[in-house]
Amino acid sequence: MDAIKLLFTSDIGLLSVFTVAFSAFFVVFIYGYAKKKMEEDAKNAQKQ
Repeated sequence: MDAIKLLFTSDIGLLSVFTVAFSAFFVVFIYGYAKKKMEEDAKNAQKQ
């Protein structure tokens, strides 16, 4: 319990939480972007 309290009350803990959240968001964004581009490329390849 003390570790969770320290995580959300200290500057370094908050920075760690923000970093993990940002990294997770970035991974999801890149996955979606890459998937969209792959589908677009496959669609263009079928037309040719």
